[in-house]
Amino acid sequence: MYALSQPIQLDFHPTKLTDEQFYSLCHNNPDLNIERNAQGVVILTSPVGGDSGNRELGLGGELYWWNKQSRLGRAFSSSTLFKLPGGGDRSPDAAWVELSRWQALTPEQRQKFPPIAPDFVIELRSRTDNLDTLREKMQEYMDSGVRLGWMFNPQDQEVEIYRQGQAKEVISLPAELSGEEVLPGFILSCEPFLDD
Repeated sequence: MYALSQPIQLDFHPTKLTDEQFYSLCHNNPDLNIERNAQGVVILTSPVGGDSGNRELGLGGELYWWNKQSRLGRAFSSSTLFKLPGGGDRSPDAAWVELSRWQALTPEQRQKFPPIAPDFVIELRSRTDNLDTLREKMQEYMDSGVRLGWMFNPQDQEVEIYRQGQAKEVISLPAELSGEEVLPGFILSCEPFLDD
């Protein structure tokens, strides 16, 4: 048995691993966390520990409950892999897609890896996540059309806020975050989720 301390990157040439082959790889290995960046590099990541898993569920749960009340879109868990317009296949810790954009997808597209950039993503840095790699992932989201992203870094007690067309903003925790115009009325108090 092998343990992953850092994500493993398998450098498949993009032309050698088709979308269907990548889908089959993921489908046939449900116990693995598999992503693919915009350059076609397949990335295997380890599961998170208990503290990170609890925080991740809490953050995603807040997004889910806001969406259940607002009914403005669809919220997704970390198990959802999105086929991004920029070429990557990525799985944020939590994500949200505005309702009309989601409904524009065909039933088949919704069933597989949705070919859409979420409007909003959350990433939570776990103890095994490399900060530079996570920042590259956040930039990949922005390059693919994500409108708002929060990257929580409990180790440094910070959250990085990514907005379309703007420089990232770094603020200290604890903080209260607003979903701004992307998630109208969504306010998140970060303190309960981020004690390290």
